[in-house]
Amino acid sequence: MKNDSLRHFLQSFNILTDIEIDDFLHLLTYKIFKKAEYFIKEGETCKQVAFVLTGSLRSYYTSDKEEEVTYCITFPNSLMTAYSSFVTSQPTMENIQAITKTELLIIPKDKFEKLVQQKPNWVYFLKTIAEQQYIELEKRIFQLQKSDATKRYADLMKNHPEYVQKIPLQYLASYLGISQRHLSRIRKEFTF
Repeated sequence: MKNDSLRHFLQSFNILTDIEIDDFLHLLTYKIFKKAEYFIKEGETCKQVAFVLTGSLRSYYTSDKEEEVTYCITFPNSLMTAYSSFVTSQPTMENIQAITKTELLIIPKDKFEKLVQQKPNWVYFLKTIAEQQYIELEKRIFQLQKSDATKRYADLMKNHPEYVQKIPLQYLASYLGISQRHLSRIRKEFTF
């Protein structure tokens, strides 16, 4: 049952066979992260990738001014990892922390790499995921540079209304690139 959403996610790419998906699903571990628990902390090396079943996580770094800057929020039905660290096997500069109670399906890097070596479809799948992540990053940069905060908030409400209300103001404001005070003013414009 827990694997159904991941199975649908993987099938949606029309790349992997049912057998390849089954092989992948058998390698997963189910884990619950409590609110504020870390998937990874700065300085650690990421050796796993996860699929978010429920809940949400934030990716953040600490600025030179010792401020936490939330640059990514991950919602259900998404793959998640400290990507640069996962790819390079170098320590990460980011922290990934559960905003709410979060259920994940996790696969270790070494097991995933064996699949990739054995089945060429996984290479194509990884290429597709990397391309999607690049497009999302580019979209986020353009959104921060071209859209005002009200539009960015409206987009977030449109795509993830059930989760936006559960994200603490300081994380949400940081993600939107505005102050908490400004976010409070924007939220008053929206009815829930």
